[in-house]
Amino acid sequence: MNTNNHKNNFLLKDGAIIVLSIFIAVILVKTKILTEILISTQKLKLLGSFIAGMFFTSVFTTAPAMVTLGEIARANSIVLTAIFGAMGAVVGDIIIFRFIRDRLSEHLLELAKHQGAGKRFKVLLKLKYFRWLTFLMGGLSIASPFPDELGIGLLGFSKMRTQWFILLSFVFNFIGILLIGLVAKTL
Repeated sequence: MNTNNHKNNFLLKDGAIIVLSIFIAVILVKTKILTEILISTQKLKLLGSFIAGMFFTSVFTTAPAMVTLGEIARANSIVLTAIFGAMGAVVGDIIIFRFIRDRLSEHLLELAKHQGAGKRFKVLLKLKYFRWLTFLMGGLSIASPFPDELGIGLLGFSKMRTQWFILLSFVFNFIGILLIGLVAKTL
């Protein structure tokens, strides 16, 4: 297979996945299905935390998931909400990580080949400090109440092993959900 066709197929697949996910997210928001699912899970407490945690990871579903996790934390244990929410978030993050890890690096390296500063970019990627910086920034992005895609992309870019990613995802999502629960309890 021609390498240009192969690269174009990757870009086409990635574009189709993004368009499909946006389409599904719009349908979920417009039909209020996501809101209904998350509201119904509040009554299930720990399972609700897990499901809301799964939705906590995506740019399209973060806001309703944060509200749901806050409500569950207000009515229950903040720590248990954070533990089960983080477990769900790890599942969501792994799904995103599988799509992003290798493809993002491949696309950026391909882009670097076509730029005048490509050699400098390649050298930067190989620096130990750059890998630690992407690791730290990716973890902080996952801990924040913002969607995890950017953080996952940075961690995938650093070629992190899956088992370390799972641990890091759990810890940072736990911290993020714990903070949401603490804020919700004070309101």
